[in-house]
Amino acid sequence: MTARTPTPLKLDLDYLRQVLLELLEIPSPSGRTDHIQQYVGERLSALGVSSTLTRRGALSASLPGPRSTGADRAIVVHTDTIGGMVKRLKENGRLEVTPVGTHSARFAEGAHVRIFTDDLDRVVTGQILPLKASGHRYNEGVDLQGVGWELVELRVDEPVQDIAGLRALGIDAGDFVAFLPNPMITASGYVKSRHLDDKAGVAAVLTAFKAMVEAGVTPAVTAHLLVTVTEEIGHGASHGLDPDVAEIVSVDAAVVAPGQQSREDAATLAMGDGVGPFDYHLTRNLARIAGEHGVDLVRDVFDYYRSDVAAAVEAGAHARVALLGFGVDATHGHERTHLDGLAQLTQLLCLYLQSDLVFPEWDAEPEGDLADFPSLSVQPANEDGPREGPIGID
Repeated sequence: MTARTPTPLKLDLDYLRQVLLELLEIPSPSGRTDHIQQYVGERLSALGVSSTLTRRGALSASLPGPRSTGADRAIVVHTDTIGGMVKRLKENGRLEVTPVGTHSARFAEGAHVRIFTDDLDRVVTGQILPLKASGHRYNEGVDLQGVGWELVELRVDEPVQDIAGLRALGIDAGDFVAFLPNPMITASGYVKSRHLDDKAGVAAVLTAFKAMVEAGVTPAVTAHLLVTVTEEIGHGASHGLDPDVAEIVSVDAAVVAPGQQSREDAATLAMGDGVGPFDYHLTRNLARIAGEHGVDLVRDVFDYYRSDVAAAVEAGAHARVALLGFGVDATHGHERTHLDGLAQLTQLLCLYLQSDLVFPEWDAEPEGDLADFPSLSVQPANEDGPREGPIGID
């Protein structure tokens, strides 16, 4: 059926949990994401949704809407995660690591990792340690050591003591280092794991698509899904978007920390981030949809943050952009979210997909006459249109 009025849909939260755990167990640092994209494609195929892949690895799919012409919308998520890369083989048989994506070595210390050599059958395990890792050797020096990638090293779980031994294992500069997620879902619904950013977002979007398909609900307008693989290194949705897209909503981690309004058990609507404000009209429309249907949604602004839509806009995307998030405590560190927040986010996505564009007629074309712009519906202005002097001031 075609949804005329957005209606909350039945969500398969067991599916969300399963998909999330499976996504978390697939290593996917930026630059090494083929496996996880295959997984997402297979999940979409099981829903009867076909997908394609760009040369650079972004996956695209869509839920067709009723209109054959006009503007579409896009939901954007990313499967790539922070990680590391072997920078140098050290004389002591250990490895110097450089970060992939922006994250502190503070949270790398103690992490169990996989090292992917060029031999696909050989994966070497190891652990990131501070250079001064033995309390019995360095005593207070352990606490006095600073924080930085130059102050940690990767201990390989093989009997090697020199560079020759590392090379014999097939390890070389440029090999990817994936941090093991160690996922756990507690009895109270908390989800603890590395890489919830943005695998929890991917799980929520797939669950929303599943709810739409199983309910037989046609989106108000064609809804494209773009799954990117370079968000953590800044490229994100710089390519792969359909040219007819008028609205882009990125789904990503929201920052739970002192001074922020985001919560782990609620969905978040980002009003602005480190790049600037999100679209005035689209953000207010998303807030309206949530309010009308009882979705627990909080608004927030992030200082040190950018997402897929920043890359899309910088690449020239001619669309309104917004960001919906799931609250994550300790982002890019020892992350934690809550199933309740993921459920709220997933339901909001279902409602949004059933809703029309903010300005369906205006946004059907890339441009139009200034006098025809329907801004009066959301921003007070003189109904007679532009005139001399600031609008609304006599």
